[in-house]
Amino acid sequence: MEDQFFVIADKESGLWSPTEYLEWERQQCIRHEFADGKISAMTGGTVAHNSIALNLAAALRNHLQGGSCRYFVSDLKVQVDHEGPFFYPDVMVTCDKRDDDAVYIIQYPCTIIEILSPSTEAYDRGRKFEQYRRIATLREYILIDSQKASVECFRRSVTAENIWLLHFYNEPSVVSFDSLGMQIPMAAIYENIRF
Repeated sequence: MEDQFFVIADKESGLWSPTEYLEWERQQCIRHEFADGKISAMTGGTVAHNSIALNLAAALRNHLQGGSCRYFVSDLKVQVDHEGPFFYPDVMVTCDKRDDDAVYIIQYPCTIIEILSPSTEAYDRGRKFEQYRRIATLREYILIDSQKASVECFRRSVTAENIWLLHFYNEPSVVSFDSLGMQIPMAAIYENIRF
């Protein structure tokens, strides 16, 4: 089954406040994202999706070990601002001390990675990226295709805050994570993936 999301419609008014969402979501068995007053359920992913996330986590662990940055894989929310939205990135990294005491929510990520699936690709590229760009600390937004070896890295310009530069990577490239001072060969990202 591909990653999917669907809107939960069990509230009479139809719209939720960020506080209502956070209280409700802590009691749920599955993950839910929150945007524009609506809650969307997140379902399971594919073997390729999971393997890519684990490959990235292994590379990040090796690179970040002993430093002040921390990485998280899929089970921790990122908060765009005090009113939301709230998303569950596939992988994210924070190097900001303001996140040191975080329990459920990261607010100051420098890198967010989404692994694309057919059912979420348009949303990850469009509305979700539009929201992520509002995070002042975010320096890179990386989209990894789970159907073929292809990585797109959007980097915030160092000279102009509202400009994002796109870098494409295909086999046999080495992907540069500039916000982390790190490089990962495409082969390592897609290790043990069969297309």
